[in-house]
Amino acid sequence: MIAARWEHFPHQADMGVRGVGPTLAAAFEQAALAMTAIVTDLDWVAPDEAVGIRCEAPDSELLLVDWLNALILEMAARHMLFSRFEVSLDGQRLHATAWGEAVDTQKHQPAVEVKGATYTELKVVRDESGQWLAQCVVDV
Repeated sequence: MIAARWEHFPHQADMGVRGVGPTLAAAFEQAALAMTAIVTDLDWVAPDEAVGIRCEAPDSELLLVDWLNALILEMAARHMLFSRFEVSLDGQRLHATAWGEAVDTQKHQPAVEVKGATYTELKVVRDESGQWLAQCVVDV
């Protein structure tokens, strides 16, 4: 089995985030890591404080966008960055915990602010090897 991973892909002035994992939940976790990694080095973010997040959407693609936008909202409202995610899915309902810490500009050296997840290049699919891929472009 291939290990879960995240990656970025270029998209004009914005940035693509992609999560790959053995389950849909793992792919969503990896997409969230990819999004945080746009802002700062994940190794610089201590997973000290847990924040619960819930969302629901009519399909997996819209759920990915809602999930990433819920994280962006939590990051902005709480002035936090997250470096660990645990996602569980019940149909089209997502329940997650994100662990992170308050933004410290000296420590985290945030490069950009992620403004929102978009429908651009939105894709949530299972490939022929059984791996899940969850991707979209985020506005930076």
